[in-house]
Amino acid sequence: ELALKSLGNEGLFLFSSLDTNNDLYLSPEEFKPIAEKLTGVAPVSEFEEEETPDPSGETLSIVAKFQPLVMETMTKSKDGFLGISHVALSGLRNWTAAAAPMSVMLARQFKAFLPPKNKLHLGDPWWIIPSELNIFTGYLSNNRFYPPPPKGKEIIIHKLLSMFHPRPFVKTRFAPQGAVACIQAISTFYYTIAFRIHAEFQLNEPPDFPFWFSPGQFTGHIILSKDSSHVREFKLFVPNNRSLNVDMEWLYGASESSNMEVDIGYLPQMELESTGPSIPSVIHDENGNVIDSRDPSGEPIQFVFEEITWQQEIPWEEAAQKLEVAMYPFKKVSYLPFTQAFERAKAEKKLVHSILLWGALDDHKPLSASLPLPGSGRTLRETVLESSPILTLLNESFISSWSLVKELEELQTNRENEFYSKLADLHLEKYNFPVEMIICLPNGTVIHHINANYFLDITSMKPEDVESSIFSFSNNFEDPSTATYLQFLKEGLQRAKPYLQT
Repeated sequence: ELALKSLGNEGLFLFSSLDTNNDLYLSPEEFKPIAEKLTGVAPVSEFEEEETPDPSGETLSIVAKFQPLVMETMTKSKDGFLGISHVALSGLRNWTAAAAPMSVMLARQFKAFLPPKNKLHLGDPWWIIPSELNIFTGYLSNNRFYPPPPKGKEIIIHKLLSMFHPRPFVKTRFAPQGAVACIQAISTFYYTIAFRIHAEFQLNEPPDFPFWFSPGQFTGHIILSKDSSHVREFKLFVPNNRSLNVDMEWLYGASESSNMEVDIGYLPQMELESTGPSIPSVIHDENGNVIDSRDPSGEPIQFVFEEITWQQEIPWEEAAQKLEVAMYPFKKVSYLPFTQAFERAKAEKKLVHSILLWGALDDHKPLSASLPLPGSGRTLRETVLESSPILTLLNESFISSWSLVKELEELQTNRENEFYSKLADLHLEKYNFPVEMIICLPNGTVIHHINANYFLDITSMKPEDVESSIFSFSNNFEDPSTATYLQFLKEGLQRAKPYLQT
């Protein structure tokens, strides 16, 4: 109360965003973002001081390619952003180019991507930055402007993402956080490492309120020597193959419980790529003498690199799938694209288990997860969809798929394929915001469906209070959510028997 009286609502809001341990005192470490902002000087971190560059070490040139969010893809654009202040979106509108179009980094800084000694098999994932959040720990505060200082392996990720925007958070507010990697190819001296990173950006600064910009994921690969002295190739990017790939949230008040606006949109391009292999910063002749990096005519010396012969490798798609399952155990069940799921179901004479969402199910924080609603993709994927009984039944008896509402709306209006249009139409008829779980026949006929909000409402009730026999609780499972979802799937199978037997 005294702090509120002294600072007022907005002053206390800013103070709280810096006071990370909530002790009502700002330590030098907590005050550092403001000091850096006022002085314009950022001290070198302890980690980087320890990493004194080897004068003969190699350097890697990286370019950033960035096309800003297409504002017309935001849901709020349909009514001309009615009721949304210009200030709230200022950080988004002003972000039109990469903060650093090019950067030169030390090859050895990329050693963070090397595998630990117990993860040397193809496709065996490990965590570069472990996820510290789950369904039980909740999520981190929305009321923050400045990222905490990165430590250890976070430093290279932070440095790379800072090429896009000066305020990247390498640990997201929602699970699954972090960065995961696996070996995609092995040669005598090199690895190809595939990786996936969940990170987000804070686009606003005081006195404006926070605006969170959360790409679905960053993915990519690096080819580097086993001693990290040489990087042959590096690429990191936000996938742009779906119609929506970014979640946005912004606060409208000076407290954690203030109203929050949410939206989704499409980002055409956000990528980093090396311009070529890393090269020595200092060149020596055969006698060990330093020589000029340019030839007598003034042209840079051209380096010739040996061709890498890979002894073992797996396709990119397989590596990406391994990383996805590491981030999301529910992906132990294959979730096929919408139309492909129905084709597979017809061929295998199985039912389609379909999840229809406003925001994505397998990006790091689907939009519905941030809404003040219990029915969210995040809750589903971190509880019932990860449980062993559900995984087993889905693999045995269903073909699974998840889709964005927007994608099905586009498919619905596509008259080139009437069957696909009809499938989308039957799904959208049953959809209620934010998430609908649907069981249907291979011809698209919906035989059972339940809204995630209703599902989570009834699973939070006491068993004796649930009247519906369809969603009765089983004594075999302690978790009512798992028991109820299992019952939902079994009921779908029961209703489909007459159709599947013909």
